[in-house]
Amino acid sequence: MRVATYNVNLSRRGPGLLLRDLRNGDPAAQSIAQVIAHVAPDVLLLTKFDYDHGLVALDSFADLLRRHGLDLPHGFALRPNSGMQTGLDMVGDRRLNTPDDAQGYGSFAGAGGMALLSRLPVDRGAVRDFSAFLWRDLPGARLPRANGRLFPSAEVFEIQRLSTTGHWSVPLILPDGGRLEVLAYYASPPVFGGARDRNLLRNHDETMFWVHLLDGALPFAPPQSPFVLMGDSNLDPQDGDGLHQAMRALLDHPALQDPHPRSPGAVEAASHPASHGHLGDPALDTTHWTREIGPGNLRVDYVLPSADLRVVDAGVFWPATDDPLHALLGPPEDPPTRHRLVWADLALP
Repeated sequence: MRVATYNVNLSRRGPGLLLRDLRNGDPAAQSIAQVIAHVAPDVLLLTKFDYDHGLVALDSFADLLRRHGLDLPHGFALRPNSGMQTGLDMVGDRRLNTPDDAQGYGSFAGAGGMALLSRLPVDRGAVRDFSAFLWRDLPGARLPRANGRLFPSAEVFEIQRLSTTGHWSVPLILPDGGRLEVLAYYASPPVFGGARDRNLLRNHDETMFWVHLLDGALPFAPPQSPFVLMGDSNLDPQDGDGLHQAMRALLDHPALQDPHPRSPGAVEAASHPASHGHLGDPALDTTHWTREIGPGNLRVDYVLPSADLRVVDAGVFWPATDDPLHALLGPPEDPPTRHRLVWADLALP
């Protein structure tokens, strides 16, 4: 079975606009669909995909994949925290109802959410949504402070959720009647987000949530094997911005295994000056940010199977420039997404 995650950058400036674009044959969506159809996963987590009530845009995207020869008939998504307004000044800029004042950054409800497409049906009655879990309740939570006090206020952390987008556990029904639990998340970037390192700290803790869940240190039961944890952590284990120890702690957790997905395109792209001085293995990178100020190429998208699963193969869809498939990534000057699709082939018990 092939499982994959892909930050598709299919988020628009307002509600309903993604559906409009999909129905109008949006070129970016067409390019994204071609990549997905080529890799042909059985289970696919999409990040940065706008949510709407009724999952109409997700159904439209599944239809697009079908036209490219890939049928993933089972769709699932929950309303994300992004764009969920709170009525409070969440970042201390003395303004209200800005995108920063939502539970997760977003200019409208559902902006930049997550979605799951699968050949396997979803056991909807067993889904667990951890997205309402409060940041302050995480063991060892690194909350922003100023002069020893919570910043911007204690009132904010009475309601502030940990998840920028969401933390989910979604069981899929296997052909033999068993379950494969998909643990999914899409974390805040460790930059932006106001003063006092707010996003830096939150990004760290969003990944540490899984470490604590696997350790049995949260008021939720740990996942049952087999499972696979995947998504966009916005955190490289060594390079770029962020508190890297959280990503290393997750990658090193004994309940998980890192299949070390690689690509020739990542190695080639790491020659860009923005990536000079990086410490990590460039073959593992999953993003291509080439601004002069960096951060260069980073590994921020992950597929991490439970330790009991056998990984047959793994990779990142990032062909080298002399490969005809490289054209599927879109024009280098304006690609549909800076991220690359990460996949792993699993032999299920």
